[in-house]
Amino acid sequence: MHHEYLMAIDAGTGSVRAVIFDAKGNQVAAVSEEWEHKEDPRYPGSMDFDWNHNWELTENCIRQAMAKSGIQAEELKGISTTCMREGIVLYDASGKEIWACANVDARSNDEVAFLISQNKALEKELYLKSGQTYSLSAIPRLLWVKNKMPEIYDKIASVGMFNDWLAYKLTGILATEPSNGSTTGLFDLQSRRWDPEIAAKCGIRTDIFPDVKESGFVLGRTDKKLVANTGLKAGIPVVVGGGDCQLGSLGVGVVNAGEAGVFGGSFWQYEYNTDHPRPDADCRVRVNCHAIPGLWQYEALAFQPGLVMRWYRDGFCQAEKELGAQTGRSAYDIMNERATFVPPGSYGMLCAFSDVMNFIQWKHAAPTFSNFMLNPEKYNKYTFYRAILENAALVTKGNVDLVYQTTGKLPPEITFASGAANSPLWSRILADVLGIPVNVPKVKEATALGGAILAGYGVGIYGDIAKAAKELVSIENRFEPDPENHALYGEIYEKWRAFYPAQLKLCDAGITKNMWIAPGL
Repeated sequence: MHHEYLMAIDAGTGSVRAVIFDAKGNQVAAVSEEWEHKEDPRYPGSMDFDWNHNWELTENCIRQAMAKSGIQAEELKGISTTCMREGIVLYDASGKEIWACANVDARSNDEVAFLISQNKALEKELYLKSGQTYSLSAIPRLLWVKNKMPEIYDKIASVGMFNDWLAYKLTGILATEPSNGSTTGLFDLQSRRWDPEIAAKCGIRTDIFPDVKESGFVLGRTDKKLVANTGLKAGIPVVVGGGDCQLGSLGVGVVNAGEAGVFGGSFWQYEYNTDHPRPDADCRVRVNCHAIPGLWQYEALAFQPGLVMRWYRDGFCQAEKELGAQTGRSAYDIMNERATFVPPGSYGMLCAFSDVMNFIQWKHAAPTFSNFMLNPEKYNKYTFYRAILENAALVTKGNVDLVYQTTGKLPPEITFASGAANSPLWSRILADVLGIPVNVPKVKEATALGGAILAGYGVGIYGDIAKAAKELVSIENRFEPDPENHALYGEIYEKWRAFYPAQLKLCDAGITKNMWIAPGL
């Protein structure tokens, strides 16, 4: 019997992967290659993207995934691409890459400061059109190229994102799509198209914007030049993909207006779907296009809860790491087990890591633990650990409330995915803090599954993107909130909201150092 398979290629911050699924959404093979983005020693904070080497790594992943899956090239019906957002590639008139930077490239601080000094009101004006501020957008980076590398700037013929670049390498056709394109800050949110007027206001060329095609549209077909290095055949349809968070939302079934998800990785993203994108009057929350035509997402980010956990594990949990190595369990599992004996609320402890999102004044206090007593029975490393778990949930509650202030809507339940969702304790805490059920889906490669869904829709295997997602995603666990715990966390949340600004004041006074602060602030 002839089977149908779909491939997603995913360019993440730390690695590139090729993942093959069957038409029922089962993962058949996945191969990843780590890559790094080197700093240019002349420009502190830069993250250069090496397109030649990184394309070779991508070809390796595709070739190995094809071999590992054992499928025939003709059984692969469609390919789609996804990537970390915000990374950009510039091309010259012959279609060659001439400059590229990865997602958290921070070389353009001077350009942000310059934009703010030129016109204090401009950032808000642009945010109301694009849903973006300077802090993650392509605008300061393009100005940086203009100022520091004018010979490259003059040669730019087009700009695109990494998912567009992957599709371009497969087909020879360059186009951008709204879900990741909108993160450049150069899109009009309502029309889901480039807005050259934004570029003009920022002193950026207006003749560098490629065509826009919506996610799920067949961009082109695989080029015969690829056959030798990838094991693909010529002529496989390549379908327009999207940004990793939007495709992750597809891959966990967050596909209709009013649905919401939390992605708990190094950063935690809260995504709320809407068919009425209205930017926040105070510019506190990001608004992006979803990878489904006619849908948008409010996005509120918590900074680095996953990295805080890793720091705590590596700094204080050597004993648990050793025990884990001996018993074949993860240190986190062992910590979670011990932390379940600490009562909800961690005996009143408070900590400060990430603040609730404030997109236009984005800064985080110095990391702090507070309000513990010198009683080792109650306040030991498991209590501190639980306080970190609870803190990530409190920040998320702040972000859910923030979107509620803009939309007047709260989600009836939430889907929780990525690394943190592997912890039943963390999932339960999140349900108790938010006071709504938390669903944890079975799939771990949600972003890649989102890519496969778009590929399948583009080639006609699925008739409807949202319906396909609902059919392919299975929910493994559902955590219902405990009303008593919810009431307790409500009190702790109020205290934490008063505690945090006091920590920021210490940073503003130069007594402590911000965990992170946006360029130009």
